[in-house]
Amino acid sequence: MPERNAELAKRRDQAVHAGSQKAVARQHARGKMTARERVEYLLDEGSFHELDLLVRHQATGMGLEDERPYTDGVITGWGTVDGRRVFLFSQDFTVFGGSLGEAFAGKVHKVMDLAASAGAPLVGLNDGAGARIQEGVASLVGYGEIFQRNTRSSGRIPQISVIMGPCAGGAVYSPALTDFVFMVEDSSYMFITGPDVVRTVTGEEVSLQELGGAITHATRSGVAHFTAPDDKACLDDVRRLLGFLPSNSGEAAPRRAHSTDPADRPTPELESVLPGNLHGPYDMKRVVSAVVDGGELQEYSPLWARNIVCGLARIDGWPVGVVANQPQVLAGVLDIDASEKAARFVRTCDAFNIPLVAFVDVPGFLPGTDQELGGIIRHGAKLLYAFCEATVPRIQVVTRKGYGGAYVVMNSKAVGADLALAWPTAELAVMGPPGAVDILHRRELEEAGGGRAALHASLAEDYAERFANPWVAAERGFVDDVIDPIQTRTAVAAALDMLRAKRAERPRRKHGNVPL
Repeated sequence: MPERNAELAKRRDQAVHAGSQKAVARQHARGKMTARERVEYLLDEGSFHELDLLVRHQATGMGLEDERPYTDGVITGWGTVDGRRVFLFSQDFTVFGGSLGEAFAGKVHKVMDLAASAGAPLVGLNDGAGARIQEGVASLVGYGEIFQRNTRSSGRIPQISVIMGPCAGGAVYSPALTDFVFMVEDSSYMFITGPDVVRTVTGEEVSLQELGGAITHATRSGVAHFTAPDDKACLDDVRRLLGFLPSNSGEAAPRRAHSTDPADRPTPELESVLPGNLHGPYDMKRVVSAVVDGGELQEYSPLWARNIVCGLARIDGWPVGVVANQPQVLAGVLDIDASEKAARFVRTCDAFNIPLVAFVDVPGFLPGTDQELGGIIRHGAKLLYAFCEATVPRIQVVTRKGYGGAYVVMNSKAVGADLALAWPTAELAVMGPPGAVDILHRRELEEAGGGRAALHASLAEDYAERFANPWVAAERGFVDDVIDPIQTRTAVAAALDMLRAKRAERPRRKHGNVPL
C-alpha cells in the first residue's frame, strides 16, 4: 500500500500541475488566474471535490501521442458557495489552450449530468481555444452533447457561464443557452468568427475587443449580462448572484436570514422623487433603492437597453426580480432591446420561483420606421408573453405614466398581475392628454384659428382631470389600491408576504410557442 499511495500522490501532483510553469506564468502575465485558482476562489474554502482528476485523452494517430497531461485541460467537480452545493467546470488554458477534445467533453458531460441529477446550479468557467483540431469531429460531437444538456437543464437548475478568456466559434453557443453570462473586461471575448475571418470576408478591420469583448456584448449585443474588471471581481459577482437563486426549480429562492431592514419601513424620500414637471425625467433606480432591502440591486444587463431596469434584490430578506421603466433614458419607452431584455429576465425569474415587482412609468412603445421594420411587434410580444406566462407572485406599482399597450404589457392586472398599486400621480390612459386631444377634438381645434393653443391647453387639462389619473382605474378595480409613496415598501412587502403560498398550475401542453 505505501508504494501504491506514493504512486497515487505522484500522479495527483502531476494532475494538479498539468500546465507547465511557463504556461502558468503567461496566464498570470495576462492578469488572469489559473483554472484551479478560479475554482478555489469561487468556492468555500476546502469544499471542492474534484472529479476525473486522472483523466487523459486516448487520441492516437493525431500527433498527440507524446502529450497526455492529466485533466485534459478542464477541471470538474462540486463544492459549496455560502454553504450551498454548486457544480462547476473550469477550462484550463495552460493545457492544450483549454481546447475541447473527447476526454475533456466527457468530463463536462459527467458534471452536467450530476448537477441535473442532484438539482444544484452549474457554473462554467470558460477560458479555452474551442474545439481541439487534432481530434476532429469528436470535438464537434462533444460540443453538441453539451448543448443538448444545456437545453435539458434549462429552467430546471440555474446555469451560469463565466467568460474569462477566449470563447469562439461553436463554443459560444453553450454560454448563450445558459441563464446568466458574465464577462471579464479586456481579457475575455466571444464571437462566432474572429477578426481575421471578418477581414477576409467583409474587408472590415476590427479588434478582438471591438468585435466580441465584454463591453461590446454588455452595451450593444446584450449577450453579456454582467461584466467585471478582473477575475476576482467577476467571481465575487457570481457568488452574489448565486445567493439570490434557488438550487433548482423545485425550491423556493433562499431568504437572507436576520434581515436588518424592517419590512414596514416607510419611504419618505419617494414623496419628492418625481420632478415638478410631470413630463420631466427622474431616476427610477432611486425608487427601487428606496423600496428594496438596503437599497441593494444586482442589476441585470445594466449597460444594454438602459430605458428599462432589471435586476435582483430583496424585500424582507426574500429575493425579488425588479423590472422598471427608466424615465431618464428615452423617457422610459419600450423598444426592441428593452422588450428582449425584460422578457428574458422575467422568464428567468419565473423559472426559478423569484417573485416579480414591476415599477411602471411608460409613455408607450418607441415609434419609428427602424422599430417597426425591426419587428417591435414581435419583440414587444415576447415581453407580453413572458408576463402572461409567469406564475410567480407578481406586483405592479404605477408611479406616473401608464399609457396604451405598453401599460398593459408592463405586468398589469389584465395580463395576470396579482396586485396592482398606484401612486396618486399615476396617469392611466390610452395615450397622453395632448395626443388624445389632437384626435378627439380635431375639428374644434381646426376651427379655433388663433385661439387653437389656448383651446388645446384647456382641453388637455380637462382630459387629464377626467382620465389621466388613477381614480377611474381604481373605481373599476383595475388598480387594487392607490397608495401614498411613503407606504410603497410597506405595501409591496405585505403583498409579497400574502402571496408567499401562491400556487398556479400551468396548462397541460408540450410547451408554449414564444414569439422568438
